[in-house]
Parts: sequence; C-alpha cells; structure tokens
Amino acid sequence: MTAHQANDFQIKPAFWKKLNHLTETLNEPGVFTVLPGYEWSGNTAVGGDHNVFFRKEGARIYRCSHALVAEHDDLDTDAHTLTDLYNRLHDEPVDSVMYAHVGGRYANIHFDHDPRLEAAVEVHSAWGSFEWILTDGFPMRRRVGVVANSDGHKGRPGASYPGASFFGAYGGLTCFLMKENTRDAVFEAIRRRHTYGTSGPRVAIDIKAELTAGGTLFHRNPIAEPDCATEKVFVCTMGDIVQITDKKVKVSVSVDAPVGIESIELRRGTSTVALWRGYEDKNLGNRLRLMWSGAEYRGRGRNTRWQGRILINGGCIERFSPVNRLNPEQTLEQVGSKSVIFNTITTGNRMGCDIWLEEESSEVEVTTNHGALSLTLKEMDGKPVIMSAGGLERKLIAQRLPAGGLATSAHFQKEIEIEEDGDTPVWLCVNLEDGNQAWTSPIYLFQK
Repeated sequence: MTAHQANDFQIKPAFWKKLNHLTETLNEPGVFTVLPGYEWSGNTAVGGDHNVFFRKEGARIYRCSHALVAEHDDLDTDAHTLTDLYNRLHDEPVDSVMYAHVGGRYANIHFDHDPRLEAAVEVHSAWGSFEWILTDGFPMRRRVGVVANSDGHKGRPGASYPGASFFGAYGGLTCFLMKENTRDAVFEAIRRRHTYGTSGPRVAIDIKAELTAGGTLFHRNPIAEPDCATEKVFVCTMGDIVQITDKKVKVSVSVDAPVGIESIELRRGTSTVALWRGYEDKNLGNRLRLMWSGAEYRGRGRNTRWQGRILINGGCIERFSPVNRLNPEQTLEQVGSKSVIFNTITTGNRMGCDIWLEEESSEVEVTTNHGALSLTLKEMDGKPVIMSAGGLERKLIAQRLPAGGLATSAHFQKEIEIEEDGDTPVWLCVNLEDGNQAWTSPIYLFQK
C-alpha cells in the first residue's frame, strides 16, 4: 500500500487532477493498493501536519492555505485550522481517514481530535521516532493506532535512506492486519487500529489479550460513536477497544524478525511491565553495546548531535561494528586498537556501536557532548546502564550482550492488571539487534 502526500499549499489544481489520475491507474485491488490524498500542512499552532487519505478519487482538496498556489478561484475551500479541516471532510462526499503526522510542523494533538476521521498517529518516519505523539494522548483517552511512514522526500517508499539531508532516520513501514489488499480493507484496518509500524524492517508481530469473563469489543471508538457495532469476545488484539470486567488479563506475545531481537518491551501505558530478552546473564559475552538516542524537542530542527570518544583502558578492541549508522558522511569509526570516535545525529531514533573487548576487565570511558560514562564489562550484568541527557528522551545506554547473534523469534506471556478507571493501553516496543524498532497499536482495555 502506498500514497503520495504532497504539501497542500504546493498542490496546484492541475497537479491534484494528475495525482487522482495516477492513483486510479496504479491501484490494483488484491495486489497493490494506492490511495489518493495529500498532507494538510497547517502550522502546529492550528493543528499541525496531518495525512489525509481518500477511499476513491474525485474528492476536493482542502488546503491550509494557497501560499504557493497561484490559482485563487477556490480560496473559499481552504481549511485554515484542523477543526476547519474536520468539518470540511465530514461534508465531503468521498470517505476519508487521517493520520497525525510528525514532520516540520508536528501534529498538535492538544488542539483538536476527531476520532471519526483521525484514527492513527505516526511514531516513525525519515524525520525520526516519536513515541510521544502516542503516549501524550493516553491521559486524554486518545484511542489511536500506530503507523510509520517514509516521508523521505525522495520518492523511495520502503527504501527511504536519509542521505546527506537534514533527515536522520530510515523511512518507516506500516503493517495492516487485513484479509485482502484493497482500499476498503485498508480503511477498515486503519479505523479498527489493526496496524503496527516499524523503522524499516519487515517484522511479524502478534499480541493478544485473553479475557476470562469476555468483553465487549467496539468496532469504532465509542467515545465518538456510542452507537457503533459491538461484539462479545474472549480474545482481542492490537488496536481493539474492549470493555471488560476482569481485573487482570493474560497477554500473549509473538515476534519473528529478520534479524536478532535485542529486547521486547511489553508496556501498560507508559510503563514497561515485562522486558523479554532471549538470553540469560550466564550467556553474556565480551560484546558491549553503546546506543545513543533522543531529540532536542518536538519541532523542526529536533536533531540532536552526539559527539565524543570511547576509550578502552587496560585492553584492546577485538572487533568493532556500527549499529544503525545511516548517514555515511557522519563519523563513527574505530581509531587504533583502543578507541572509537563519533560525530553523529539522532532525531528520536537510536544508533551506536558494538565493541567486542579482548579483556573483560578493561575499563571503558565514554565521553560525549551530553555527558560521560565509565564502566567495566565484567562488572555488568544484563541490566542496561543509562545516562540521561535531557532534551526529548536523550540518553546514552550501555549494555552487555552475548558475543554471538541474538534470537530472531520470541514468544512469551504476561499477566497485566487493568486500571479501575480510564483506559489501560497495552502495547509493544520491539528493539532489534540492528538498531531498528517496531511498535504496535495498543489494545485499549477499560472497565468503565
């Protein structure tokens, strides 16, 4: 499934007509789904960037402005705020859905929200990784799905490297859980929040909650559509909104990845209630993983620069390997037998390196422009050492790993307590050995 999402204030009438012709021509039901649509590019103060998708061609385009459009005969169709856009789309005969998008003008989820239209938030793209756009909504009972997109501005969906531009991450992918590859199925998957996103790799993820006493599953968000269809269920999956009476539920997780799985975080809201690793402390080897991540803030120019040196005292580097290094012109390299230097950026995503040490008793000194760490490998167990660095979730994490490759499959279960009031969002963050990540849409469980 793909779509072209041009900034609305640049789309001239002739180009909008051409886009509609292309999507209609290229869409092949059952094989390749192409959706017509555009990016509504209002400033953050009036709602921020949102992706608009139409079920079929022929819809009007409702721009935030005509800033770079010379033709002004349809100025009266502009939607200057997100609220205006919602109203326009409700009046539009062609069905539509929306994503809250984090680009240069990040989506402002506090400005307005219409669950009938906006069913998903974007947690990753070439702009970086943004868990906050999901978790900021939990206190407000925003029941949205998770998606990841490219937005690399290079016309390479599914292969969107950042290159030498201001982008700092590889473009993401979304998995839609559906029985057929059609526009109708895509729309239903989005509206049911049956999606998960990755920072690039194709990972198979399944999460289910078993409900002993059963529950009422809502096909739409009942806060916005109280008369929506419902059904009685005893098992639910990612994206489902289910009212239950159980105080606890058993959650089953299954992940199959094309690379090793570093860890899986089973989360309840913003808390990690179970951390899966495919190894025990006795399996730890001479590999030290150092990963830095985070951003400066939410808006444009959020890139964080990480500069520094890793120095090995009392030993040498046996082997060195960068992790998730995407910009070749940025320095991340071994210098001699005892040191590594780096000058890189992150934009919410994570990157770093693996160092195999000849002597586990060696002291490792990590010096960065955001702080420093000093540690000895033999004194580390499987628990990460974390240096918080301010900003927006900026951190440096040191972790001891087995010397060899990690397991590529994971299966586990965990019992989770359900809040008495409000929602209990249950979701996954999968951390892969190559530095990539994946996130599932939450299961939204509630008692009342």
